[in-house]
Amino acid sequence: MKTIIHKAETRGFANHGWLKSHHTFSFASYQDAERMNFGMLRVLNDDVVQPKMGFGTHPHKNMEIISIPLKGALSHKDSMGNKRAIEVGEVQVMSAGTGLTHSEFNDSKTDEVNFLQLWIVPEEMDVEPNYEQREFDVANQKNNLQTVVAPKDKPEGDALPISQQAYIYRTDLDSGHSITLNSKSNNHGFYVFIVEGAVETSAKMLGKRDAVGVWEAERLEIVAKENSEIIIVEVPMN
Repeated sequence: MKTIIHKAETRGFANHGWLKSHHTFSFASYQDAERMNFGMLRVLNDDVVQPKMGFGTHPHKNMEIISIPLKGALSHKDSMGNKRAIEVGEVQVMSAGTGLTHSEFNDSKTDEVNFLQLWIVPEEMDVEPNYEQREFDVANQKNNLQTVVAPKDKPEGDALPISQQAYIYRTDLDSGHSITLNSKSNNHGFYVFIVEGAVETSAKMLGKRDAVGVWEAERLEIVAKENSEIIIVEVPMN
């Protein structure tokens, strides 16, 4: 088993006034040769968008983009004709493929939006762009592993499809509870991001917004030291 710890305070940070963004991996003006990716996971941004502000129309190509709201609602509009808000409890995926443009905006006059955006490198380039979003029953995350994203050729429950052999899981663990992850492949690693709370895994203690990457491991146990919200990304390492 190999591990790498990314403490919350070591992330890159950009304050644009309307946007405060923490970068787990190199992104925009934050560049660190030691923090480029974890396997096929290329980006994990923790963004806070101020009221009535947002990201103007911008392009993406050949990337699997997953957005997970933690607070508030984010309005989405894209070149495929999709126009809708994504709210807490929902997950959105875009397979950018051959190319698309989109915008994201906080329509609230009073409340910030906090959301995570993950980019996963696709296994196949230049696929037809695809957009999907879905609401998941948070009750199914209680002391249980809920799959919210899975490979498009290996559907798992109502998980959203992406063009990569990667999975995203969510769980809300009560203090003292644990879950065990079993790797789907010898080539996979787990990236465990603590949204809230405190956990122990691989003999490491992690707090709010800390993360650990684990690979060359068949399974991984996570034990909650207090009530915790956790997102786990299982990705090919090469």
